[in-house]
Amino acid sequence: MLGINNTFKKIILALLDAVMIGASLFIALVLRFEGRIPSVYTNNFESLLWPVIAMQILIFIFFGIYRRLWRYASVDELLLIVFTVGAGSTVSLLYSWYFELMLPRSVYIIYGVLLLFFIGGSRFSLRVLAKYLKKINGNNNGRRPVLIVGAGDAGAMAARELKKHESTLGARLAGFIDDDPNKRGQVIHGLPVLGTRDDLPGIVEEKGIKEIVIAMPSAAYSEQRKIINLCKELPVKLKIIPGIFELLGGQVNLTHLKEVEIEDLLKREQVQVDIQEISGYLSGKVIMVTGAGGSIGSELCRQVSLLGPQALLLLDHDENGIFYINRELAEKNPELKVYPLVRDVQDFKSLEEVFQAYRPQVVFHAAAHKHVPLMEANARQAVQNNVQGTKNLVDLSERYGVERFVFISTDKAVNPASVMGATKRASEIYMQHRARKNGNCIFCAVRFGNVLGSRGSVVPLFKEQIARGGPLTVTHPEMTRYFMTIPEAVQLVIQAGALGEKGMIFILDMGEPVKIMDLAKDMILLSGLQPGKDIEIKLTGVRPGEKLCEELFSDRENFMKTKHERIYIAPDTRLREEDVLKELNSLSEIVGTDLGLLLGFKEYTPKI
Repeated sequence: MLGINNTFKKIILALLDAVMIGASLFIALVLRFEGRIPSVYTNNFESLLWPVIAMQILIFIFFGIYRRLWRYASVDELLLIVFTVGAGSTVSLLYSWYFELMLPRSVYIIYGVLLLFFIGGSRFSLRVLAKYLKKINGNNNGRRPVLIVGAGDAGAMAARELKKHESTLGARLAGFIDDDPNKRGQVIHGLPVLGTRDDLPGIVEEKGIKEIVIAMPSAAYSEQRKIINLCKELPVKLKIIPGIFELLGGQVNLTHLKEVEIEDLLKREQVQVDIQEISGYLSGKVIMVTGAGGSIGSELCRQVSLLGPQALLLLDHDENGIFYINRELAEKNPELKVYPLVRDVQDFKSLEEVFQAYRPQVVFHAAAHKHVPLMEANARQAVQNNVQGTKNLVDLSERYGVERFVFISTDKAVNPASVMGATKRASEIYMQHRARKNGNCIFCAVRFGNVLGSRGSVVPLFKEQIARGGPLTVTHPEMTRYFMTIPEAVQLVIQAGALGEKGMIFILDMGEPVKIMDLAKDMILLSGLQPGKDIEIKLTGVRPGEKLCEELFSDRENFMKTKHERIYIAPDTRLREEDVLKELNSLSEIVGTDLGLLLGFKEYTPKI
């Protein structure tokens, strides 16, 4: 039906153009002879009229005049009209000369000017009328006009939900845009599909759009990024419907729109996991999460709580973090047994009391000191917390029959150049060593890059600096990092627990690394400001322990893919004790501590 309607509109427009073409030619002839037209030219006019109309209409069709959305007409459309009218006048002149039906040459010039006036005026009057009506209508009682990008199922559901709350939200839905040409002109929940993404700037101007809702939760990342980048250049606020994982997990619904954040601009598709597979080893089990009050740990608790555990142990030395995640879980899932435990992973005796009392079956170890420059200045504390704390948990997991132990590592553990990276690598080595010795507990690790939005990471820092008016501080123009979102990182951690075998280290394919300089510029643009104009970016120099570029794999690791195409495994290939000791010796030189002795390798001879 829509196709028929569009075709009918084009036919009507072509018929109107035919009238204007004939009228222009006739008026041109009248003006040339001041109303007294010689009979010879009257005969020629009658012979030329229909061929001239047909040729001009064909030229309009060939150059796409009837495919344009004229209420968004701009300079490009004006130039197209000038070109097609000029081409039509020239073709008409050549036709009349060839068939000896010539009119005075000045007639063709007058005809072209008149036709340009009629065709251009008819088209641009639509835009003038639209702008006039917009001024008359105003902002509909002060409500901000909202446009939905995506006229699929999610867009329709979003429109239905948002219409219910228009008065509360102070919004007025103006319609949809969608790249499917068959949807143009359709009406969904009383709202029209106004055009495609190419029409977006014109629609925003004509309708006075103040806010755009991106309703494409299942679309490819590349498509979402194109829309976001286009919207960044427009004077609108951006909102986005949460991803499918969040919707299915019950964390949000379609009325919980979020601001477009920098994580929506990651240069890759987000990793998808098998929810059914990962729920199997957690359902009905006692789960412990260390570092439960932190960014990763708290999100782990949220997602694990949805997978049917028997009980959830929240362990952290930060009482405030534990308080907030414990309260949140109690409100969302009051039936779940949750035990807030204020403990330090360095305190072996205190940890053992927890293992004795609660007998955890799965342990997610997220507790760590992670800030690279800070740990360079506090190496002993980094070793005690990251290495000794991990050793305590690994040893107790063996002793008390833990079924699976998942250690959260970092890409900084690859060829480490910092104290923090060295402590994480030492912990990986010890975990793999105990995995070979132990026959019951499955030990594995997950290695990933920077987590967007985690405490102390670059994104919250940039947000704070933007709020202060700048400058944004970047250490080096070529500094790059791999990034992932907090929910994505946590899904990978849980997935690793399902896939894990003895000593495996899982690595996420995080796509192309992101330049921190580009990240800073994108965040300024998302704030509605201009880099270098509204907010300055200041270079501060590389800090102690930092690399310009992080790595995902060591050259000594033979990585391979799992059944998840975006998740790799770096298996433990160093089975000889002397190889383990050699690497620990190298790491000891970085941290200034006898790691071999600390981890219980009696054969180790320190070289520092």
